[in-house]
Amino acid sequence: MTKSPNRISVERCSTRRRFLKAAGVTLGLPVLDAFLPRAGAKENDTDVPQRMVCVCAPLGLHPEFFFPEQAGREYSPSLYLAELQEFRDQFTVISGLAHPEVGSSHDSIFSFLTAAPHPEIRAGFHNSISVDQFAAEHLGERTRFPSLSLSAEGFGLSWTHSGALVPPDLYPANVFARLFLDGRPDEVAAQKQRLRDGRSILDAVSDRARRMQSSVGKRDREKLDEYFTSVRELERRMTTAEEWSKKPKPQVDVKPPQNNLVPGDLIGKTRLMFDLIHLALQTDSTRLVTMLLLGTSLVPPIQGVSQGHHDLSHHGQDPQKIAQLRTIELELMKCVRELLKKLSQTEEQGESLLDRTMLYVSSNLGDASNHSTRNLPVILAGGDFKHGQHLKFDAANPTPLSNLYVSMLQRLGIEADQFGSSTGTLTGLV
Repeated sequence: MTKSPNRISVERCSTRRRFLKAAGVTLGLPVLDAFLPRAGAKENDTDVPQRMVCVCAPLGLHPEFFFPEQAGREYSPSLYLAELQEFRDQFTVISGLAHPEVGSSHDSIFSFLTAAPHPEIRAGFHNSISVDQFAAEHLGERTRFPSLSLSAEGFGLSWTHSGALVPPDLYPANVFARLFLDGRPDEVAAQKQRLRDGRSILDAVSDRARRMQSSVGKRDREKLDEYFTSVRELERRMTTAEEWSKKPKPQVDVKPPQNNLVPGDLIGKTRLMFDLIHLALQTDSTRLVTMLLLGTSLVPPIQGVSQGHHDLSHHGQDPQKIAQLRTIELELMKCVRELLKKLSQTEEQGESLLDRTMLYVSSNLGDASNHSTRNLPVILAGGDFKHGQHLKFDAANPTPLSNLYVSMLQRLGIEADQFGSSTGTLTGLV
């Protein structure tokens, strides 16, 4: 029997089956150390919200049109960065970053926010926690939703400690309802009952698991210890969720969005999700968001584009394909500009929402044409960093992308000096 890394393994298969049937859950539960209620919090608590949004374009951004030639603050904007010129002093463009030991493959998407090595070797690959979920362990209890995982694809960017994918939200209408619609009284009552029932199920599962400890080997006892940790943290999360369920959701003067059902509409789907990201941050419904953009073989409905996006990204230096790819990616940069504008124009306690939000836009591919995972395109905006520069690192000897993640975690107020494959914070990012 093949053992899944996200399931409890015990020595006897029959015991394993009874346990899983009784539990109804797997080992792949999120470990959320900070999901304790904020003990001693006062009404005048001066919590200055710090936020992080991570956006991934899975088919990359054409390097020639993205990276400036010059380093430093006097760089001339590239074709793509010219679309963001009005926010030049509010973002930093970074070159020469990569995840070490992540090979050239579309599967590098799995390690985009985790830095787990060798996702391209699927056999035996086990993911690690993503940077947003790491942050959620420390900040998640402060908002109704510890984090939001959004996607225009069938999978997402967020992963738990045990390497399990956090199921992403795919449909804007559903996201809006979760964020802002309280539901009928009977639905609210049913949700509260589910939370209470969930804790009782976890109690029963924990009791059964503890009775098993004396009959399993050392390795399985270690796995059960991991399981107990997951159960305890999930219980904390459910307690926090129940407290939030007693509070009304924020009201917004916005019509609920309609789901975009055009399969290849990269720009339309991106705009819908970006609008929801802005609303979620503006209402402080969450402070941590990941968003995987659309990346398919379909033809996006953009004037001047007649071939599939995936095919164009794998252009083989065909100038006609590159021209169409440029058209797509320029439209995408306009979406980023629109989000920057919304964040910069939203005021919160005398500051802009952008000042308190790190917007990280990048890709798991440095050059989709050859599946390269070197020299990843990186824009970091907001977060009250001193921006307006091109940080240029040696693409031939890449600096770990995780160094940027450490700097971002620290800006969130998390005392982290290591994440993934990091060797420190990112030099030059003030």
